[in-house]
Amino acid sequence: MADEQPATMATRITDLDHDSFAHCASFLSLRDLSNLAMSSKSLKSFAYSDSIWLDRFRELWPENFPLSGVRKAYLNRRTALHKFKYYDPFVSSLFAEGYYTVDNILLDKNDIIFSQGPAIKMAKIDSIMSGGSLVTMPGHNSRVTCLRLFPLSETSLAQSEAQTEENVLLTSNCDGSIRLWWKGACRRVFGGRHAAVHTMSDKLLGNGDVKVLASGEHDGSICLWSLSSSGRRYRQALKAKFCGDQKPVKWMSVAGYNRRLIFPTISRNKPSNLVTMSGDSKVRVWDTTKLSANRCVGLTSVRRKPVDMKCHENLLYVAADSSVVVLDLRIMQKVSTAAICKPNIYSLTIMPSKSLVCTGGLNKAMLWDIRKGQERWKPEPVTELYGRHQTPVTHLHMDPYKIITGGFESNIVEAWETDTGKKTISFFCSHPEYRFNRGCSAMAVNACRIVAACHVGVRGFIHFTDFSSATRQL
Repeated sequence: MADEQPATMATRITDLDHDSFAHCASFLSLRDLSNLAMSSKSLKSFAYSDSIWLDRFRELWPENFPLSGVRKAYLNRRTALHKFKYYDPFVSSLFAEGYYTVDNILLDKNDIIFSQGPAIKMAKIDSIMSGGSLVTMPGHNSRVTCLRLFPLSETSLAQSEAQTEENVLLTSNCDGSIRLWWKGACRRVFGGRHAAVHTMSDKLLGNGDVKVLASGEHDGSICLWSLSSSGRRYRQALKAKFCGDQKPVKWMSVAGYNRRLIFPTISRNKPSNLVTMSGDSKVRVWDTTKLSANRCVGLTSVRRKPVDMKCHENLLYVAADSSVVVLDLRIMQKVSTAAICKPNIYSLTIMPSKSLVCTGGLNKAMLWDIRKGQERWKPEPVTELYGRHQTPVTHLHMDPYKIITGGFESNIVEAWETDTGKKTISFFCSHPEYRFNRGCSAMAVNACRIVAACHVGVRGFIHFTDFSSATRQL
């Protein structure tokens, strides 16, 4: 009988030597590395070691790196950069020729994309740094109303796993058409109807391989378009059309639910529920999976003229006149008042992970804690963000690090710390050599970068600021 081979011991991740582990960790994101550190004490000691973080530090900031406490230094500097707490960001600007105001603007990984009347224009960020110019993408014949970015993997254009990190651009306009763009070229044309498209859903609807885009039109109808069809120009992409009333649909958002629902007619844990609001303050919830004509599964209204709305899971935040009301979409009723900002609210943004709401008012912005608003009859702000704005704050951005404020009638853009409300930096988004500068018409923020648009004389002006390589901290 042949001798039995000795059983081999399984190799565990903790059996790796330090250099091997550091090499493997270099392929992980910050979130993955943090999750790894929480797995066990031994993995935490590996994940927190200076050798792993030193490579990350050198990759981003090779000029000065610490010899010890590298992880803490890396995270502190990253946080300060995301808060815009530096004197010396990279700044560049360029003119956007044309008489139209820049209405919509997006900041992708390496692209600045904006609309100017009927034109879609794009500039590569690395090209801007070396004095590059804009590229105009022709196609629309009337004013562009909305821009959206979605993952390429959720369309039929993706051909390899290497393209999963890329995005496609969707644009709508007043001639009733929607176009899908990839790599600077129009790949799909949806519709071509007569009714103007006012807005598009902020997320795609549906599960699995079939993804659907929702659009709201001037005649009050909602259309569902499949992004999985093929061909450059086609009409079979229209999967459904349903109507609420004759008022234009101005806002729409995809809702999600994570708790037991009171009404079984509303789907649970599926991105198939669409929330829309029209100019007459009517709020509707649509189940886009229903085959019947009656897809509306919830209806309510707000008392005052709406300004904006934001949706998170089963809650809808509606800014109307001088207040922000919270609606529970499961019962279609108001459950609280999150903010009261007199005389008017001009903009709204939310950060559900920290239970925060930020509103733009006259010459200031205000930060509100949703939980405190539920405990009081009249909510009080956490802090008031007074700066150099002397006009309404119509542009807002909020993330875990910073709040950015701007306005149509002001050339100043200001940054504030989210946790303390302390102002970090302010700058002009206009051209310093021109007298006739109009206010900030559009703004977009992505991590350590911000782009703002204004109008200089008869030309559009794009102001780009990048803090990722800044060195002089405030």
